[in-house]
Amino acid sequence: MTKKSVLILVLLLNFSFPLLAQGDLMVFPKRIVFDGIKNVVQNVNLSNTGKDTITYRLSYNQIQMDKDGRFNTIEHPEENQNFASPYLRYYPHTVTLAPNESQIVKIQLIKTSELKEGEYRSHLYFRAVPKTKLLEIETPATDTLKPKGLDIQLTPIYGISIANIITIGTSNTVVTLSNLALLTPQELTLDINRTGNQSAYGELNVNYISPEGISTNVGLIKGYAIYAPGNLRKTKIKLNTIPSIDFSKGKLQVTYFTLNQEAVYAESFLDLSA
Repeated sequence: MTKKSVLILVLLLNFSFPLLAQGDLMVFPKRIVFDGIKNVVQNVNLSNTGKDTITYRLSYNQIQMDKDGRFNTIEHPEENQNFASPYLRYYPHTVTLAPNESQIVKIQLIKTSELKEGEYRSHLYFRAVPKTKLLEIETPATDTLKPKGLDIQLTPIYGISIANIITIGTSNTVVTLSNLALLTPQELTLDINRTGNQSAYGELNVNYISPEGISTNVGLIKGYAIYAPGNLRKTKIKLNTIPSIDFSKGKLQVTYFTLNQEAVYAESFLDLSA
């Protein structure tokens, strides 16, 4: 009997945590941004939290985000989209980590004289290299005339992809929130609209404001992105269940902040009693 392995690829492209983890690999930070050309080298920290030595192979992927927030791999840029990978160099290209070992991957900005105003984006992909074993199974003499079977083993291949972004020039990005609706007492839907020359990235925050004016946080999504050139992302937010809150009255305040809530992209209100 022969034994073959079928590889399952697990790719994480968007997480809601400042530190990405998949399988036994932890990656920090979860995105790299070169704002202009002053800082030309940045670091990514990799850590193996597992019990086995693992090898990861690095490469760049090109990603398109659709209106539902799903990621699709593409080969050619969309209209008004620029890939960052021609202007970035990373090393090493392969990383082997023993249990509890960490290593830094350096990303360097190159060809800066060729960069024109706008945003450039590619995704650095850390792909686990599976260990392969040759399994020999003895066939009893009485079975020599029987056809050989196929034994399939499923082997997961874990991978993490983080955005690498170059921004040149001043952002003129504008974000608006529209079509807010409460489908159920625990599910808010809305459209997030983006225009301009750069992506939007930050935190979505939902507060419930009672008729008496008391504000309570009922929802938060960190690491929320609308990647250029996309101009619409349809969004669902699961709201926290709090017994004292009656979602049939009062209103919801939805705010889309930039990273670390340094500024507000957009804000909108939903009147629940309307």
